[in-house]
Order: sequence, then C-alpha cells, then structure tokens
Amino acid sequence: MLPFDNRTPEPTLTQEINTAVRDAVEGRLGLRAAGEETADAIVRGTITRYEPDVPVAYRGSDVESRVSVTRRLVQITVSVEIIDQQRNRTLWQRSGLLVEGDYEPDSETERQARDEALEKLKVNIVEGAQSQW
Repeated sequence: MLPFDNRTPEPTLTQEINTAVRDAVEGRLGLRAAGEETADAIVRGTITRYEPDVPVAYRGSDVESRVSVTRRLVQITVSVEIIDQQRNRTLWQRSGLLVEGDYEPDSETERQARDEALEKLKVNIVEGAQSQW
C-alpha cells in the first residue's frame, strides 16, 4: 500500500486514512503487506476533500429568532485504486468516494463522526474490491 496523497489542509487525515485502508485490505480482505517491488497488488489513493463541520439539521427558537444546529456532518472524499501489478491492470477504482459521519454537537464530537466516516471507507473498499474478485 502506498501512502495516500492528502490534498486537504488537515494533516492528520493522511495517517488516519492510511491506517483505515490498511485495516480494510489486510484485516478484512486478508491480504498481507509487501514492498512495492514484490507486491501482487498496490493500493493507492488521494484524499481530495475534508469537511469537518457541515450543518444538516436545525432547531429554531422563539427567543430572539435564534437558530441552533442540532446535527452536523463530517465528510471525507477520496479516490482509491487497487492495481494488479502482475497483469498491470486496475482491479478496482473509485474516484470521488464520499463517506460521512454525523454527530449531535451537544452530546457527540467531530472525532466520533470522523471515526464513523473512516469505518464507512473501510466497508466501501472491502465491498468494492470483493465485487471484482
């Protein structure tokens, strides 16, 4: 697996995405890590967008016409490619893969929503790869 290129201003995403993808590929697909020269397949990708605080649900108040946000989303967009090095062909590819996690600002954290989005990324990679094998 090659490190994901991170085109967002969030530097910690690189390690988090790499860990999530490695977990999906090794833990859930049963593949083993190997050097790029000896690997049968290469996983590579790019983190293209990160939105940590997208308001999606609101509640109004009669007092001073205030509106409060009751649900927020964390959105991560990536492009992922799994390449068969022996046959020099793409096994699975997804551009613009959007994964989301939501949270309630009063009782949950952005971190929890980010972890939820990373879990969804793992599922998407595993299901996508398995559909091609």
